[in-house]
Amino acid sequence: MMIFLQNLWMVLLELSPWLLFGTALSSLLHKLLPPNWIERQLHGKWGVLKSVLFGIPLPLCSCSVIPTGLGLEKQGSSKGATVGFLIATPQTGVDSIVVSASFLGLPFALFKVGAALLTGMIGGLWVEKEFPTERTPSTTTNSSSNRTWSDALEHGFDVLRSIWRWLVIGILLSATISTFIPADGMGTWINQYAWGSFGASLLALGISVPLYVCATASVPIAAALVQGGLPLGAALVFLMAGPATNVATIGAVREALGNRITTIYLSTVIVGSLLLGTLFDGVLDTTLTHAHAHEHQTWWAQGSAGVLLLLIAYFAYQEFTMSNQETTDTMQTVAVDGMTCNGCVNRLHKVLSRLEGATDVVVTLEPGEAKVDGAVSRDSIVKAIEGAGFDVVERS
Repeated sequence: MMIFLQNLWMVLLELSPWLLFGTALSSLLHKLLPPNWIERQLHGKWGVLKSVLFGIPLPLCSCSVIPTGLGLEKQGSSKGATVGFLIATPQTGVDSIVVSASFLGLPFALFKVGAALLTGMIGGLWVEKEFPTERTPSTTTNSSSNRTWSDALEHGFDVLRSIWRWLVIGILLSATISTFIPADGMGTWINQYAWGSFGASLLALGISVPLYVCATASVPIAAALVQGGLPLGAALVFLMAGPATNVATIGAVREALGNRITTIYLSTVIVGSLLLGTLFDGVLDTTLTHAHAHEHQTWWAQGSAGVLLLLIAYFAYQEFTMSNQETTDTMQTVAVDGMTCNGCVNRLHKVLSRLEGATDVVVTLEPGEAKVDGAVSRDSIVKAIEGAGFDVVERS
């Protein structure tokens, strides 16, 4: 148990400073970018490039990128730009990039960024060719952001709040793997059952496609597996295909964009990750990685780990109190579609709580509902829900 706790603390020391740094950069982007900029730019073939380039630094995992990406499509972005955004964005993010560089080396992190750019462009341009849009982009001309620094800070908290559960899972799994799997144990298993590097990539692909894998929270898991012998190319497949796909994401894309686009989306992610994983193993020396070097026991790393633990405890408390809220007969109930995680629930709860006259708000994921008490009209509730990127639906 003592060894496990030591490994757990080491993972926290390695992860926390870079995660908080990436979150701060995300807040800065949120503050500086003008409102509606994305909707005005993501249109046509150049819109695919813009969507991918803009999406790469955004710290959106697959649970949060779906309402964002599909919301963009509804507001005027082309289908190609939407798919490019959906493929590239969850693979990276400023937080994921710096964490990957810390755990798996700078060459790996840079290659992962290039992989996200390439697969996003291929998938987006493929869809753009098959489904050319005839719509024109928004003519809104907001020239500067009206967001305050308080809004930016709140955005950073929302980013961490949406992935805190997966951070906990990733940290625990990483420490468990480091504790119970010997340094050459994973390599021996792969050689025995996975038929070398490409077999390991196929295995990583089969595991990651249906499951939710957060680009940032899963890096410690991949690093621990690499330390145990997993080829870096297979780790790349895991960190590409996992964040870009899961059962919920696939279902949402299919429902919103159709079977044909879903097939293009999945084919790009699957084939692209396998080819690029093989290319990485063939081009770059695996000795470049320094996974779990455990060199960061500085006051900054220790302080960051403490801050991250406090934030995780705070988010857990928030979700507990929200889940135990009681509803009343006077509440207006609105069915909501498009929420895929507790981060979505928290975001909508915050938006509805700000409505003038709202005295109590309850938002649930299963079933997808928002209940609002107080002197608030239904139209105001509906507009607030749609403004947050979700859909209001009628259910019997």
